[in-house]
Amino acid sequence: MRKILLTGKNGQVGWELQRTLTPLGQVIALDVEELDFCDPDAIRQTVRSIGPDVIVNPAAYTAVDKAESEPGLAMAVNGVAPGILAEEARKLGALLVHYSTDYIFDGRKDGPYVETDEPNPLGVYGKTKLAGEQAVRASGADHLIFRTSWVYGARGKNFLLTMLRLAKERNELRVVDDQIGAPTWCRSLGEVTALALAQVLAPGASNDAIRRVSGTYHLTSSGSVSWCGFTAEILRLAQIYPVPALAPITTPEYPTPAARPLNSMLSNDKLVRTFGLAAGDWDSNLRLCLQEVA
Repeated sequence: MRKILLTGKNGQVGWELQRTLTPLGQVIALDVEELDFCDPDAIRQTVRSIGPDVIVNPAAYTAVDKAESEPGLAMAVNGVAPGILAEEARKLGALLVHYSTDYIFDGRKDGPYVETDEPNPLGVYGKTKLAGEQAVRASGADHLIFRTSWVYGARGKNFLLTMLRLAKERNELRVVDDQIGAPTWCRSLGEVTALALAQVLAPGASNDAIRRVSGTYHLTSSGSVSWCGFTAEILRLAQIYPVPALAPITTPEYPTPAARPLNSMLSNDKLVRTFGLAAGDWDSNLRLCLQEVA
């Protein structure tokens, strides 16, 4: 069986990937306690000792605001470590799957971003994630970089669970209404990743075929909504009573250490053309996720 090295097994996406990747091979799943992304030598030694055929890397420093005061740590995890994984993958002839973010863009475009649009991150988090992308490409390894946005799920820390908690604690929720994106269920990320890998690793697939699809893809739910609109749908579907008042606010009314892109919409057309796969509508996925939360 193929060996699949999975990082960040206890994160939102990593937790789902442990399950969706299992039919494809032997999954060796590690978390921060077992693989220190701040120790380049440890990363190299771990990869070499396992000798994987595929490395799937959802591990990341995701504290967007905290990254502004911890740029070195954020760069080590998001920028340097993925490059080391990619270098080791190239030496092994392995495929690397890596995840990136809408935060590499400045959000000023009118319409969805495509993969070839020029990045211009607004903050440290976005800059470090862009550095990770660049390091993966520069390594020469066969790779799939999946950029996603507004990830949530039924476990961990995310916007959905925060809003469900606050809705029970407060009479009013003030939520930003001028940032637009596609809330993406972590389970759909895991499922689409596994289905894409099933195509790439199918019996008889050649190295040339893998290299032809090697590259960067946007992978988000379809459709778009504001954070306030997302909250409204969460409250409606969760049937919380009494329903707190929902007050739309602007980004300047909710200042944060890190600037956010106003437009986080990503076009998934390339993913559909190449793999024939899609992550589903954001509102349909939300309904399914809330069933699990319940």
